[in-house]
Amino acid sequence: MRPDNASDDEYIILGEVVGVHGVRGEVKVHSSTRPRENLFDYAVWTLRTNGSQQDHALLASRVQGRNLVARLEGITDRDAAAALKGSRILVRRSALPATAPGEYYWAELTGLAVRTLDGQDLGHVSGLLETGANDVLVVQGDRERLIPYVFEQYVVSVDLAAGVIQVDWDPEF
Repeated sequence: MRPDNASDDEYIILGEVVGVHGVRGEVKVHSSTRPRENLFDYAVWTLRTNGSQQDHALLASRVQGRNLVARLEGITDRDAAAALKGSRILVRRSALPATAPGEYYWAELTGLAVRTLDGQDLGHVSGLLETGANDVLVVQGDRERLIPYVFEQYVVSVDLAAGVIQVDWDPEF
């Protein structure tokens, strides 16, 4: 079964509101996109806080030092901006650029089952790590496993529809 976070009609988390900038309602954001400024490519952000969601148009954005700063529709003062701290920034999966065959967004991989070539269940992808050399799948099962995301060497196949990543990996490792 395809996980909900990979459905074209579902939202994908691309960042988080991490603070307030100034007194006019601007927010500091953390971006999960690469490069980080790609978060500003989306004209409407859906902010999810404590189970509720609200759409906000992105009115202005900039890189300021090490921070990303955004001004959102309807947020006009520091108190309103502070209330958004901790909100997840979401966009619809269908709004993301299409991937090439064999390429996947991290959010599509998160939650997938991971199985060895002989069908042994290793757990589910709980996240990914960026190491510089290659990305690494963080697999939570009977214990945590870190599996390099190196296609054909360790990752044999990704089946989003079935919700499974098949790996060539020793379960004892």
